Amino acid sequence: MRGSASTDFPDLPEGFRPKLGISACLLGEEVRYNGGHKLSRYCTQVLGEYVDFVPVCPEVAVGLGTPREPIRLVGSAAAPRAVGTVHSELDVTEPLARYGEQMADALGEICGYIFMHKSPSCGLERVKVYGESGVPVPEGGRGLYAQAFCAKRPDLPVEEDGRLCDPVLRENFLVRVYAYAHWQYLLAQGLTKGRLLAFHARYKYQLMANHPQQYKALGQLLGRMGRTDVEQIAGRYFSELMKALQRCATRGTHTNVLQHIAGYLRTSLDGAGRQEVQALIDQYREGVVPLVVPLTLLKHLFRLHPHPYIAEQVYLQPHPEKLSLRNAI
Repeated sequence: MRGSASTDFPDLPEGFRPKLGISACLLGEEVRYNGGHKLSRYCTQVLGEYVDFVPVCPEVAVGLGTPREPIRLVGSAAAPRAVGTVHSELDVTEPLARYGEQMADALGEICGYIFMHKSPSCGLERVKVYGESGVPVPEGGRGLYAQAFCAKRPDLPVEEDGRLCDPVLRENFLVRVYAYAHWQYLLAQGLTKGRLLAFHARYKYQLMANHPQQYKALGQLLGRMGRTDVEQIAGRYFSELMKALQRCATRGTHTNVLQHIAGYLRTSLDGAGRQEVQALIDQYREGVVPLVVPLTLLKHLFRLHPHPYIAEQVYLQPHPEKLSLRNAI
C-alpha cells in the first residue's frame, strides 16, 4: 500500500498486515468431520504473504471430536437446526450460534473472514437444509456459526473460499478488507470531521467503480454533517460504504473511472499521448486487456505529471500491488 501525503488522513503503517478470520480447515488443519482438511493453496501460498490468519473451527470448539459424526441442517431455511446425520438427538444448534456471537466479539481486530463453503456451520450461502421429507429445500441456508457471527458484525467483509477462485469476487473482497482496515485505523487515530471528509474524498473513485449512485448519496450524507454530528454520522456512513463496496465493479464502471482520472492529464499530454491513454482504456472496455494495463500507464504518467488529488485516490492501489488482483479483471 502506498503512503499518503495528506496530513488529515492517517494512512495504514508501512508493511501493514490485516488480520483475517478463516475456517481452520482451509489452512490445512485436520479438523474436518473425517479427520481431513480443505487446504486452500490461494490462502496459504498467496494471500498468506500479506495477511495474518486467525483460524477457527466452530465444530471442534463446541465439543465435536475429530473425526466425528457429520452434522447437517434440517428444518426451514430461515431457522434450521444443526443435528447429527446418524443420531438426530445430537443437536448443536444453540452451541454453534452462541460460539458465533462469542467469536464476533473476541475477534475484534480482524478486517475480514474467509468461511468454508457448503459447511453447516461455516457456509455463507446455499448450504443444504433438509426439509421434513428429507429432501433439501430449494433456497438453501447459511451455516449457523457464520449466521450468528455475521449478524453481530454486519459491516465486516466476508467471503467463501470457493468464490475466491473468481478474480472479480477475489478483488472485490480484498478492496473491502483494506477499506475496513483503513476505517479501523482512522478510528484508532481519532475521528474528526476533517478526517471523515478526507476519507470520503480518497475513496471517491473506488466508490464510483463499485456503486456510482451510492458515492453521491454518501456525499450528501456528509454534506449535512455539522461539527457535533461526526460520531453519529460516521457509523451510518461506514455501514453504507461497506454495503456499496459489496457491489462488484464492472468493465463499464471501471472505464468511467479511468476516463475521469485520465481527464486530470488533459493539459499535461499532447494529442498523441491522450490518444494512447484513450486507446488502452477502450481496449480494456472491449475486454482486450485487463484493468492493470491502462492503470499502469496512468500511474506512470502521474509520476511524470503529479496531481495531488489523484495521488490520494485509493482506487489506484486499494490493496498490495504484488497480489496482482487486477491482472485478471
